Amino acid sequence: MNEPTSDELIIDRQAAINEPLLPSLTQLTHWVGCVFAHHPDDQRREVTIRFVDERESQTLNRDYRGKDKTTNVLSFPFESPPGVELPLLGDLVICHAVVAQEAREQRKPLEHHYAHMVVHGILHLMGYDHINDEEAEEMEQFERELLAELNIPDPYSDSFQAPDGDEA
Repeated sequence: MNEPTSDELIIDRQAAINEPLLPSLTQLTHWVGCVFAHHPDDQRREVTIRFVDERESQTLNRDYRGKDKTTNVLSFPFESPPGVELPLLGDLVICHAVVAQEAREQRKPLEHHYAHMVVHGILHLMGYDHINDEEAEEMEQFERELLAELNIPDPYSDSFQAPDGDEA
């Protein structure tokens, strides 16, 4: 097996649920690749994207964020020990039930909402945040631009409701 080049993405797609509507590895690679196209110098090109049920989402959200409820996406950046260089960006954990419910409530295609959650989560892994209003506006604007490149409408427009979970 050949070693991956520095610009190759390695996505470990994990499905902890039996759900036929989960994004494919091809879709995930396309969405994550769109983000990395704007960060060509970032060498952390490995990410795990895990699809889970409500119980696992709630447990992780409670244990790592102190919020005892389900959420759409959780981001866990990889922190390399000193002196160890690894290309790992981190892990995304996405709750299908929450994403599907949000897509229905916001009347948007499930695929579009999944793309938004993946882009949003990858940006968190890269250090973007939305703790204060200025950071939130910068991150949301970047999400709009990336999703437009993927031919996905603005998820924050008045015709859509913002994701309720929006956690990472």
